Amino acid sequence: MPIPEDVTGDEIDKDVRQELQSLPKTLADDVARNLVMVARLIDEDPEGAYGYSKVALRLASRVAAVREAAGFAAYASQKYSEALAEFRAARRMTGSVDLWPVMADCERGLGRPEKTLDMAGAPEVHKLDKAGQVEMRLVAAGARRDMGQLDAAIVTLQSPELASNAVQPWTARLRYAYADALLAAGRESEAREWFAKAVEADRDGSTDASDRLAELDGVEFVDALDENENENENSEDESENNEDEGGNEDQRDDSAASADATAAQDDDQDDDKD
Repeated sequence: MPIPEDVTGDEIDKDVRQELQSLPKTLADDVARNLVMVARLIDEDPEGAYGYSKVALRLASRVAAVREAAGFAAYASQKYSEALAEFRAARRMTGSVDLWPVMADCERGLGRPEKTLDMAGAPEVHKLDKAGQVEMRLVAAGARRDMGQLDAAIVTLQSPELASNAVQPWTARLRYAYADALLAAGRESEAREWFAKAVEADRDGSTDASDRLAELDGVEFVDALDENENENENSEDESENNEDEGGNEDQRDDSAASADATAAQDDDQDDDKD
């Protein structure tokens, strides 16, 4: 797959670069450039990222970072079975538990929420850092909702991290998930409160909490672009109507002129008869 000339491979994380040092330099550079493309595209073009991950995987399948990148690209493309296989491979290579929450979420994607909940109660969860534990809580709550257990999902999300006033990288998503679960359970006033709290914590716009809050408040947003298009359409319609009216006036003028000419011709004929 083509790679832009400005992509050198030096953009990748230093830890990944260190892993690639086990490869010949030319090969390592090729793999690095493909991994950069995966990172660039994974949010906006998951299928494109997936394509580059397959190239990197073909070149260096024994590098854990490559297997992990392939897993995330497959996950973003909703290829959950493939993602899970890659994450498991990466975990075997590194022995790390960091991928445990996303592996559990793959089980959700495969329609196995019970397996997700089994993983949420496994010893590996206690080895996760705080961010990983919050992520696992979010995944477990999602599994509860998949099973129609709304109240259990709400309880799953209730935690010291949710109650804390401190804003951490996971705070907005945790508050948002809690608000969404409350709303699904019909607890609208509480949901509004937590959507508002999610907005306060969402400094980088990672959620649509502000839109959800506005929706609950009955606020409707008008797309400026659509409004301009409507104005242009109305202007075009007015122009067409004016042209039609002008054409009708011209036709009336032509008809009047024709009638005058006919009348004049009849008068001339009457004069000749006289």
